[in-house]
Amino acid sequence: MTEFEEMPDWKTISDGEAEALCTRLRARLLDVVSRTGGHLASNLGAVEITVALHRVFDTGRDRLVFDVGHQCYVHKLLTGRGAAMETLRSFGGISGFPKPRESVHDAFIAGHASNAVSVALGMARARTQLGEDYSVIALLGDGALTGGLAYEGLSNAGQSGEPLIVILNDNGMSITKNVGGVAQHLAHQRLKPQYLRFKKGYRRLMSALPGGQHIYRFTHKVKTAVKETLLPCSLFEDMGFVYLGPVDGHDVRGLTRLLRYARELEAPVLLHIRTVKGKGYAPAERNPDAYHGVGRFCVQNGEPLQSSGPSYSSVFGETLCALAQEDRRVCAITAAMRDGTGLGEFERRFPGRFFDVGIAEGHAVAMAAGMAKQGSLPVFAVYSSFLQRGYDMLLHDVGILGLHVVLGVDRAGLVGEDGETHHGLFDVAYLSTVPGMTLYAPSSFAELRSMLRRAVEEDRGPVAVRYPRGGEGTYRADSGPAPTALLREGSDLTLVTYGATVDQVLETAAALEAQGCRAEVVKLNRLLPLEAGPVLESVRKTGRMLVAEECAAMGSIGERLCARLAQEGVPLRAVRLCSTGEGYIPQGTTAELRRLCGLDRASLERAALEVWKRG
Repeated sequence: MTEFEEMPDWKTISDGEAEALCTRLRARLLDVVSRTGGHLASNLGAVEITVALHRVFDTGRDRLVFDVGHQCYVHKLLTGRGAAMETLRSFGGISGFPKPRESVHDAFIAGHASNAVSVALGMARARTQLGEDYSVIALLGDGALTGGLAYEGLSNAGQSGEPLIVILNDNGMSITKNVGGVAQHLAHQRLKPQYLRFKKGYRRLMSALPGGQHIYRFTHKVKTAVKETLLPCSLFEDMGFVYLGPVDGHDVRGLTRLLRYARELEAPVLLHIRTVKGKGYAPAERNPDAYHGVGRFCVQNGEPLQSSGPSYSSVFGETLCALAQEDRRVCAITAAMRDGTGLGEFERRFPGRFFDVGIAEGHAVAMAAGMAKQGSLPVFAVYSSFLQRGYDMLLHDVGILGLHVVLGVDRAGLVGEDGETHHGLFDVAYLSTVPGMTLYAPSSFAELRSMLRRAVEEDRGPVAVRYPRGGEGTYRADSGPAPTALLREGSDLTLVTYGATVDQVLETAAALEAQGCRAEVVKLNRLLPLEAGPVLESVRKTGRMLVAEECAAMGSIGERLCARLAQEGVPLRAVRLCSTGEGYIPQGTTAELRRLCGLDRASLERAALEVWKRG
């Protein structure tokens, strides 16, 4: 039987057994992720705290909320999913993030950042409201604290008085440090077992003695005054938390002891631990950013098994550097995704015009609006699914004033193994609701270069350029500045598409011709404002239409085109709208997911034949 296939009672293991378990878990992580790809460095850094959590709490009943969920692999191993880890992030396999439908031990979904304290507080309040008894824990990576939502949750949680434990896994973020030898000595003394035992016993004694509560409050005020004289003011204590730390996040014995103590306090507690991202694997410790999210790699030397070529992200970064060289007003903004969005070279060449705001997309959009209002040319590079958090600012701060803010919407469409929390399927719908928005959809590197240049240099108002993850397909042309392009003439059926789906549609048209159906292919280069004229003209000729697009059905371009056809009174004998549908799409390779959604060449051919024959 594979180790970790069953779930022993981790609360019964000794300190020595816990330390040995941590060693085995790191070996298992390296073995699995080297073959499946995934988030490595963050999980290596969270081994001891995850083991300590399972020694103290029952995650089948107690609620453990991750933020972000990519540090959950050890938790999955400890909850009976050892064998299933072979299917990590694969179609039909287990997710790389917590999923309640996957296991009762996964308390909540967690693919984006900064929401864990808010969710955990909601669970704690529901527990109190319903008179139930369980613990609630939020485990935050320090990056989550760069998002404003985390502070909204912390402020409310501290004031609530609800028993709740927030664990801050600090692996490098700059947090106000205790200064000086006295401060370090006091922090160390406060976490000694004998001090914690005395503090706990003293509190119980004062609760039992007549007038003890008054004595306790007086001595607590004296102690707080002395501590604040010698130690810097703690943001978390000001919010209402009992602050414990900072402590060694790789000391599984000490962490277990502190978690037990935190549980017994029955108050809002913040446990601040310091960890090493990539702990136990030298290549990841030396370069944790490179091993944050990895493909398949060789464990012996850390080298990837497949070399990566140019991508839409890298072409975006190169083009933006060229634009910045020509115009000093051009600047780049990212939300903690410098390398993911291809902006590493931009930061190196133009450090004074590069701004990483952390995991704070709403702030990034509002800041870009302020920059644009004062004459800068801000370009915000952001993943499609993360831009969702900036929607209010797009409407209020950018849209009303019609400010020239450019969005590089990366990872548009199906993104693969990260699953439903990361697919970029909703940007077409929500960007369509922003008045004055211009939206481009390149189908090749050449088109990305020309469309980004047009967005920065020629357009006015809010502009977005949406492009897929990874490299380009077989279509390599630049179809020019027109809003639409006629890629193939025909008389029997109109095929409409844009972006990365153009390859499948062109292959479908070729297959249809072999069966006697001459399909006309219209590619949309600009989705907003929608230039429907060429599509209407084609449908007047063919009487039939199929639209293929990698986006959600609701608010899709296909729906807008059907509405325009109806408004113009264009006769339509048959129509099929092929999209990703009305639900969420799981993880898998892009090819597998296109088959699932009916957007691969074979599925589109079947759908097109039905439309042709039905009409």
